[in-house]
Amino acid sequence: MNDGPLIVQSDKTLLLDVDHEQALDCRKAIAPFAELERAPEHIHTYRVTPLALWNARAAGHDAEQVVDVLLTYSKFSVPHALLVDIAETMARFGRLSLIKHPVHGLVLTATDIPVLEEVLRSKKIIPLVGARLDEETVAVHPSERGSIKQVLLKLGWPAQDYAGYVDGEAHPISLADDTVGQDWHLRDYQRDAVEGFVSGGSGVVVLPCGAGKTIVGAAAMARIQSTTLILVTNTVSARQWRDELLRRTSLTEDEIGEYSGARKEIRPVTIATYQVLTTKRKGVFAHLDLFDTHDWGLIIYDEVHLLPAPIFRFTADIQSRRRLGLTATLVREDGREGDVFSLIGPKRFDAPWKDIEAQGYIAPADCVEVRVTLPESERLVYAVAEPDERYRLASSSPSKNDVVETLVERHADDQVLVIGQYLDQLAEIAEHLQAPLITGETSVKERQRLFAEFRQGHVRVLVVSKVANFSVDLPEAGVAIQVSGAFGSRQEEAQRLGRLLRPKADRRTAHFYAVVSRDTVDADFAQHRQRFLAEQGYSYRIVDAADLTAPESDLT
Repeated sequence: MNDGPLIVQSDKTLLLDVDHEQALDCRKAIAPFAELERAPEHIHTYRVTPLALWNARAAGHDAEQVVDVLLTYSKFSVPHALLVDIAETMARFGRLSLIKHPVHGLVLTATDIPVLEEVLRSKKIIPLVGARLDEETVAVHPSERGSIKQVLLKLGWPAQDYAGYVDGEAHPISLADDTVGQDWHLRDYQRDAVEGFVSGGSGVVVLPCGAGKTIVGAAAMARIQSTTLILVTNTVSARQWRDELLRRTSLTEDEIGEYSGARKEIRPVTIATYQVLTTKRKGVFAHLDLFDTHDWGLIIYDEVHLLPAPIFRFTADIQSRRRLGLTATLVREDGREGDVFSLIGPKRFDAPWKDIEAQGYIAPADCVEVRVTLPESERLVYAVAEPDERYRLASSSPSKNDVVETLVERHADDQVLVIGQYLDQLAEIAEHLQAPLITGETSVKERQRLFAEFRQGHVRVLVVSKVANFSVDLPEAGVAIQVSGAFGSRQEEAQRLGRLLRPKADRRTAHFYAVVSRDTVDADFAQHRQRFLAEQGYSYRIVDAADLTAPESDLT
């Protein structure tokens, strides 16, 4: 028996003792192939899933390395059956491959003929393939390159895609650090992320908010040297991408177009919003031709974990284009991580948040859950409410308003974001604090003005809805107060903390508060939201709202 921090169980769960001196090293070692399920105070539960193992395999990890990690850190002997299962699961990846045949075009080929025989008998595979060319090879309809990868993944035989990519229309792009007068350079992890993507052809780069995902995208563009379509969450994000590309690359304003609700510009580098591409007119996606009537060499999906379902369908048809997904978390609440794997590509690079923090590139963060007790009258209303109304009642309780005011006063010298889900709650808080409010109804021009004033310090407190979850660059925000969220969304929790992680000029610690109503579904959902951050090494301290009147030192 070793004195390791890990208990490996035959049901593929891993129990990590977070108080063990080797816990941090163990967490980093298992992260490529295990997913966090629960994270209470002392023992965190991970699960080894096929998709996690296949992502690890695509990133260059083999079964021997995975087994070695488990044997190194396990407190007890590791079940032999589990080790065999890991090896066999990882060996499934790549027994089938998609390649370009000089005569027959796209083909599916197998190193294991019985596997090919098995999948060819699937009713979902039959419409996607053509003639059997020989014992090991079957023709695939070129338009079904994405669809067949989706189906094969669901059948448990993920295919390696070696079919290559069209170059697209060439367009010169260079990073600004290659020109005179620039004093910035790619960080090592950004360079590694670009290399991982370029060598793999397509795939996903996972980096924490504030770690420079946009710069990774720019560096990938400079390597590919072709026209590029960039898909983003909203118009504000589109304009931030444009500004960053102008700052960090050789691109000029005339070379960058915006394709949004406000503008329809198509340039060598075009930045489009997910919203405009998924807009329907008379039941038809009106802007679908942006994908296939232009000879893009690279498509970048910003915040790929938010990819709308129609974009998945479009992406299945453009598998000949290089695709780069950028995200802080591959968690999808709809469970479509497999579609990201098969249609965008496997995870090519992943850097733990705490590693980037240790290098000084993102700010350290203190996470606190502030628990509020509902007054008797609200508890009675909550108790008799319909289940689908209870979360709104609990999370938008007026009892939270005084807590928010206290926290804002506590951080009187800092830039504060108050973030929530419900517009009436946010409007009430904004009025209470005499602070500006940004929601989906706020015009893009007004959002940009308020964000600019916040960055410059002219506005100290900003109340924002979920429109500020994504791709909003507010580097000096030092405090976030979350009053309500999208039920148990882990991805949202990560994005909201991410608003604070841009490194501060004075290297101060960021503070993230989640104000939660105790003994309600609000508290239950809060626990679920916090799982992803726990996996990244963040822990939440829990304090009672009444304790906020104490000196700050008493809360640490």
